[in-house]
Amino acid sequence: MSRAGLADAATLVQEALELYADDRVAVAALERHARRLREPLRLAVAGMVKAGKSTVLNALIGEQIAPTDAGECTKIVTWYRYSVSARITAHLKSGGETRLPVKRTDGALVIELGALTADQVEWIEVAWPSESLRSLVIIDTPGIASLSQDVSARSHAFLAPDDAPSDADAILYLLRHIHASDIGFLEAFRDNAAGSSQTVNAVALLSRADEIGSGRIDSLLSAARVADRYRRDGELRALALGCIPVAGLLAEGARALRESEFAAFRELAGLDRATRDRMLVSVDRFTRPSTATTLSVEERKRLLARFGIFGVRLGSALVRAGASSSTDLAQRLVQQSGLLEVQQFIVEQFRARASVLKTRAVLAGLEDLLRDKPRDGSDDVRAGLERLVATNHELRELVLLSEFRTTIPRLASADAAEAERIIGGSGTAVAARLGLTDSARTDEVREALASSLAKWRTLSESPLSDRATVEICRVVIRSLEGIASQVGAAAPGADRSTADVVAAGSPA
Repeated sequence: MSRAGLADAATLVQEALELYADDRVAVAALERHARRLREPLRLAVAGMVKAGKSTVLNALIGEQIAPTDAGECTKIVTWYRYSVSARITAHLKSGGETRLPVKRTDGALVIELGALTADQVEWIEVAWPSESLRSLVIIDTPGIASLSQDVSARSHAFLAPDDAPSDADAILYLLRHIHASDIGFLEAFRDNAAGSSQTVNAVALLSRADEIGSGRIDSLLSAARVADRYRRDGELRALALGCIPVAGLLAEGARALRESEFAAFRELAGLDRATRDRMLVSVDRFTRPSTATTLSVEERKRLLARFGIFGVRLGSALVRAGASSSTDLAQRLVQQSGLLEVQQFIVEQFRARASVLKTRAVLAGLEDLLRDKPRDGSDDVRAGLERLVATNHELRELVLLSEFRTTIPRLASADAAEAERIIGGSGTAVAARLGLTDSARTDEVREALASSLAKWRTLSESPLSDRATVEICRVVIRSLEGIASQVGAAAPGADRSTADVVAAGSPA
């Protein structure tokens, strides 16, 4: 959505604030909507207990600041925001707030509730000076399907409340395999977060992907095949934009690799092959007392806790393959972990759509308020809301994208796949929409664009096309026209690549 669209939504919120100025509850809700429009994308991390949420969150941020044990704090929804200075605040169910101490142990942030209990705390806010948090607000949620119904209910209440839009704009949903609880939770999130548009704003992460292949070096390849099967699965396809394998523990360790850990990997890499293979055959064998290495049993256990057996095997292999410094090894481990694919997906599918995802949720909140608390003078707000929904093309793209994933479109399969790609199903950048590589030259972009426009205009005008097909064509054509306006405005030079012509983003 354009800045103008965001500004229009903010104007509607302000008009509603004036209309409901005497209603304390409504004002509080509207002020939350206004803040949401100003903030970066809110990305929630969710999944069943032991799915690896905290390790993925730490990997995204690049520091160990999310608790990974089973302490009281893992039972509480925790927000991580950017700030120039670190602070931790507990927001209480009673309405007050308490500042918590900022403490680190062995490099990891430790959140201590002190005299408070998890039952007394509504949510925790961690303000942290991480560059990764400048463009994202990341929200850690308690595990669903927990043995404690109260813990599981906290995630449901936050991500899929019964009486309001979700506070999350998008969700990374971690799963080890598809479970009925996963499907049920994603359905609740989609229906709540999307409202009548049924926005697709979730991605499934096949977490702990290294365990799928029993920690073998080729584990991520096995995980990729499983993820591809899940990606094509009818149930998951309707609820998530994709499924990405990721070794969260490896990614977390790699983002905060220490010199002592690099030295340990280098020593393991220097062992003769037979000795190294015997040591790394299993966790038990690796942690046995041994004179083959100077690494103590405790050092080896710490290495396992940070990287897992897969990471230890991979780290030593990468050093043997030429990783000559801790920085080099960290980069190679991150590349192997699947984290880069997750980050790219977040940028191309969620951050590129941040404005429209936020606006859709705020508009849904305004609709609920006008319906539940009608009053004289609301006609202007309601008319503005309806106008914004009706005229915003990105909202129409998301509606159609969801329809493609939940119903069978009345198009040939190849045409349906092309239409889904053009409206942003594979990413919102120009190259992704047109099915081109990022290095495609401007003349290639224009040729593909002209061909697609001609095809979809012809289909829309065909007497054989029914009304539903014509509506699909109109949305697709509008997306192509948006691309045309971007390319035409940016390109006096026909020798530049797509990446030079236009940055990733949705057509206006």
